[in-house]
Amino acid sequence: MKSFRRTILLFAGCLPLLAAGAPPPNILLILADDLGYGDVGCYNPECKVPTPHLDRLAREGLLFTDAHSPSTVCTPTRYSILTGRMAFRLDYRGVFTGAGGPCLITKDRLTLPGMLREKGYETALFGKWHVGMTFFDEDGKPIHRDGLDPVKRIDYTRAIDGGPVDRGFDHFFGTACCPTTDWLYAFIDGDRVPVPPTRQVDKASLPKHEWSFDCRPGMVAPDFDLEEVDNVFLGKSLAFLDAHVKSKPDKPFFLFHSLQAVHLPSFPGREFQGRTKAGPHGDFIFQFDHVVGALTRKLEDLGVAGNTLVIVTSDNGPEVGTVLNMREKYKHDGARPWRGMKRDNWEGGHRVPLVARWPGKIKAGATTDQVTCLTDLMATCAAIVGYDLPADAAEDSIDILPVLAGEATEPVREFTLHQTWTLALAIRKGDWKYLDHKGSGGNNYERNKKLKALALPESAPDAPGQLYNLARDPGETTNLYHRRPEIVKELKAKLEEFKSSGRSAPRG
Repeated sequence: MKSFRRTILLFAGCLPLLAAGAPPPNILLILADDLGYGDVGCYNPECKVPTPHLDRLAREGLLFTDAHSPSTVCTPTRYSILTGRMAFRLDYRGVFTGAGGPCLITKDRLTLPGMLREKGYETALFGKWHVGMTFFDEDGKPIHRDGLDPVKRIDYTRAIDGGPVDRGFDHFFGTACCPTTDWLYAFIDGDRVPVPPTRQVDKASLPKHEWSFDCRPGMVAPDFDLEEVDNVFLGKSLAFLDAHVKSKPDKPFFLFHSLQAVHLPSFPGREFQGRTKAGPHGDFIFQFDHVVGALTRKLEDLGVAGNTLVIVTSDNGPEVGTVLNMREKYKHDGARPWRGMKRDNWEGGHRVPLVARWPGKIKAGATTDQVTCLTDLMATCAAIVGYDLPADAAEDSIDILPVLAGEATEPVREFTLHQTWTLALAIRKGDWKYLDHKGSGGNNYERNKKLKALALPESAPDAPGQLYNLARDPGETTNLYHRRPEIVKELKAKLEEFKSSGRSAPRG
């Protein structure tokens, strides 16, 4: 109750943001895939890839230094962004590929776009969905399997169930899973695949370099160019903005632009190839930054930038292969300065870049060390639009509007949860982080020779968990499990409480 009262008091200082009669802001959420903390210039002075547009956004807005993805891989993170709820509560492991499903978001669950639509917003998603959907075969039976054969069984004359247009979005154009990685290489428009796949992808015709291997030999549609998918998504978002502002100038919009960049395989668009001195993956990061610039420039050209909250972030930390190769070949470290990478429960797996701009509402050039999680987007947007969240929604979401307003004088988050694809869990309180497992919780540092070379000596090899003080030991090098048993006991008990109660956010 004390924590809840503190949040209310902090929110009271943000009332000028929501002046009576003021139009609700447009909201643009740009989500990168596998973009690391060290992949962006405004976070990493040693970054070898130019990111001028995101750097500019940081100068014009608020940069978070302690922001976290809800999971260390994409499917659970996207579920959590769209629902404000940690995905480990589903007891689902891994990620979807191809025709995998059904949708992890049940029909009765309130979603971020659904909430905003109730408040009069036009909602759109262009790009990657990856939360599951249901394809059907010729007999009308659902297909809920990954792999090549299930994709070949899809009846493309039938509508898809459980996709974005069934979970709160008015518009969707994109892909079921990772656009250039998984078994189905075809665009979905609304709830249909307008151009079905006709052949198996020819990997021999694709670019070949250290970052091009992660492309499953699935079925590809004639109009699906694996090197140009992000340009296609960008074109759809730009067209939506043009059409919406022209036809519905008084109606606010929520646009979720969900990129393939910079997930493997690193296939930058042709106009971006060779544009950096950091190889194909560097070019891909550069293309991501271009997308940020194109979308924010469109807002300015349309005259709506002044009343648009722009949020740019990533779904988890950088991929192992790109981190290792980029360190070796280009002295670029996408995980800098943290231990771990994608899939790991150490900071490098889930501490992500997060920049927010809202002219006149967010102070330009500000930086915050407030701890936040991407689950917080749900409660924050609810506060912005005046939506009273029910008890069975956004169970792990905290309103960070006081942080955006620069009014938060105390930590808004008392506890933060972290999870990996294996459902290994961790909990953070202030400077203390407790991992309720041994090792990374994700990548296997014993089997992979390159990762084994990076493994740190175990300071408490017999401990069943890990405890770190991030203020004194940001690199998570010294496990204090045995030295501070009282903190281990407190955090483990709190973690169990949050698991059994079904929520970590205070009840309203």
